[in-house]
Amino acid sequence: MDTNVENAKKKHPKGLYLVFLTGMWERFSYYGMRGILMLYLTKTWLEGGLAFDPQTASLIYGFATGLTYFTPLIGGWIADKFLGQRKSVLLGGFIMFLGEFVLFALNTHMGLYLGLFLLIIGNGFFKPNISALVGGLYESGDKRLDSAFSIFYMGINLGAFMAPLITGLLTDNIFATHGVDAEGNAVILSYGYKYGFGAAAIGMLIGELIFILFAQKYLGDLGLHPKGGKKKVAETAAETSNAPLTKEEKERITVIFIYFFFAIFFFAGFEQAGSSLTLYTDNYINRTVLGFEIPTAWFQSVNPLFIVLLAPVFAAFWGTRIGQRLTTPFKMGLGMILLGVGFFFMLGAVYERGGAIGVDPTDVAIKASLAWLVLTYLTHTIGELCLSPVGLSTVTKLSPPRLAGILMGVWMMAAFFANAAGGIIASYVQKLGASVVFAAVSGFVILCGLAMILLNKKLQAMMHGVK
Repeated sequence: MDTNVENAKKKHPKGLYLVFLTGMWERFSYYGMRGILMLYLTKTWLEGGLAFDPQTASLIYGFATGLTYFTPLIGGWIADKFLGQRKSVLLGGFIMFLGEFVLFALNTHMGLYLGLFLLIIGNGFFKPNISALVGGLYESGDKRLDSAFSIFYMGINLGAFMAPLITGLLTDNIFATHGVDAEGNAVILSYGYKYGFGAAAIGMLIGELIFILFAQKYLGDLGLHPKGGKKKVAETAAETSNAPLTKEEKERITVIFIYFFFAIFFFAGFEQAGSSLTLYTDNYINRTVLGFEIPTAWFQSVNPLFIVLLAPVFAAFWGTRIGQRLTTPFKMGLGMILLGVGFFFMLGAVYERGGAIGVDPTDVAIKASLAWLVLTYLTHTIGELCLSPVGLSTVTKLSPPRLAGILMGVWMMAAFFANAAGGIIASYVQKLGASVVFAAVSGFVILCGLAMILLNKKLQAMMHGVK
């Protein structure tokens, strides 16, 4: 029987579920912080925030989150050359814990910059190497790899789902100061943002302890040493060789950079969720359901919730005969088109409020239906599942084994440029209007998706059999 067929029928190794749990708690920490960051930046000092104007806050948010995807390039290189993936994961997690703790302890501009700096550095060590460990669990050519990354992706999104719910509850309810306005309506006078950051720190600590206790049992020697280990996807005999790259390897690396280029535009639109969409939700979406006003931070859990629900469906579908016939360029191009379609629903929210493209009502008393926002997140999620886990898996399969860590860092650096660009885009919402920004992003990413699909045959030829 064909080895790939046999592999496809095997259960996933237990190490996958250890990495699943570790990644889940790290994402709990990161998204717990990120879910409240934009609100923390823009609320007044009396409200428990740092009183930045929305434009400045969008730029801080965009560049800070973007840099968390730049440093993985460096962290991947250090892991490949010096530390190994396991030590890098532990070091990165500890530094991220320190960053969250600083945000908890120092509610000042200096505390913000120091905390974000530590999170950026720590994420650089953690993120590329936890993903590379997934690839290292499987033999070269194993058909289970796309499914494995979908499962891993479900784990990190489970953490991302739980985090804003908990931090939002802490900031807007348990540790918030409540009062009444001049008209006798219940309002929040001050938010407990520091306690949200404290919860994020605890989440990171839990992830570190799980990895320390069970890594040796379920991972063996995988990732213990730079370039060493068993004959896996990320750790083959070729890794120990200093031979120059072959023509086939060069073409595969070129494909990684092409996907990297298109991914920038996808994530620049997708990451509006934490900036422009968050502020739009806070000001212009009716968040009251059955008399309860949903904390704005909770909406950062909508996308991860859809991921958790839909990732098993996609993981199963990629393993079917039809799913295996779909090429990577087609999957990723479809993902970009769906992202663009999602912004159509936000234009619906603008129209419901009496606006049009270029004309945005500013009266916060006029609210749009919650359904527009939910439909946007649903469509974006389906697009994300077509692109992000598929991209992770493809980078693993296309990378020369000795360059697995650094090329994973390159892939993640797409999000650096995307978040920086996304922050700049979000900063123009006030100036140009949300409708103009949403329409422009939508049209551009749809065109990018169509271009990727048109390049399908060329890219497939350069991938030399990898789908």
